Amino acid sequence: MITTNYTAEEWQAYAECAAPSVNNEVFFSEEIHEIAAAKNICSNCAVISPCLQGAIERNESCGVWGGQLFMNGKVLMVKRRRGRPSKVPRPEEQMPEIPVPEHLQALLKTA
Repeated sequence: MITTNYTAEEWQAYAECAAPSVNNEVFFSEEIHEIAAAKNICSNCAVISPCLQGAIERNESCGVWGGQLFMNGKVLMVKRRRGRPSKVPRPEEQMPEIPVPEHLQALLKTA
């Protein structure tokens, strides 16, 4: 993991989501399996902390930023599909749990 201070332009060059093979639409999807895919991309990212910090500072309204799902400017800890939950979760819908860096925990607003 890269552990230095970057400007937004600098850290974005190291972001996993900046790779040409990544479909950036998954980071703003409403579909559970696409949100899970976005969080999986973030889980391997070297600049997850500055990405999340930037999203908090910009008060991002939605999307996956720094491995966390933002909706209405708050981080959602759980997102489920519409309707009755299934007794056995679908594997593609299981969200990876990505810990929030300790220095950013106090800044988060959660829903």
